[in-house]
Amino acid sequence: MIKYLLRIPLLLISVTLIISGVRWMISDEPWMLDQVANEERLNMTFDELFSSEINKTLSEYLTQIYRFLGLYVIGIGTMLLAFSSEKILKISYVRIRIFYALGSLLIVNLILAYNWIPSSHFIYLMWAALILFALSLYAHIKIGSYEIK
Repeated sequence: MIKYLLRIPLLLISVTLIISGVRWMISDEPWMLDQVANEERLNMTFDELFSSEINKTLSEYLTQIYRFLGLYVIGIGTMLLAFSSEKILKISYVRIRIFYALGSLLIVNLILAYNWIPSSHFIYLMWAALILFALSLYAHIKIGSYEIK
């Protein structure tokens, strides 16, 4: 039972990352997925931003940046999914490395989000991922440093 508490939260985080990345990859205006927080950060609306002649190609540039963001988020989700297999998670030192990398990523993302886009709805998603991470880490601690059979 404890091995499911170890693995399922990691799988849920992986799937969420992949879905989020796909959303940024396929959206016509991916910056609008977090419109309120982005406009708050810009201190203007996107209509105002794009209305200036100098910014006429900005939407294409933002689309390109968000496509790369989506690609990297899909990549991180896929890597986590690949390293969340039952066989790999049996190895204690692999679990520890996954937890260091994922925990660091989640905490730094949450800190950056609160500093740069505090009204973003993605903060709730990050907290959910952090809670799932904590559940998985708890299972790892309960299992101990031995290999799972």
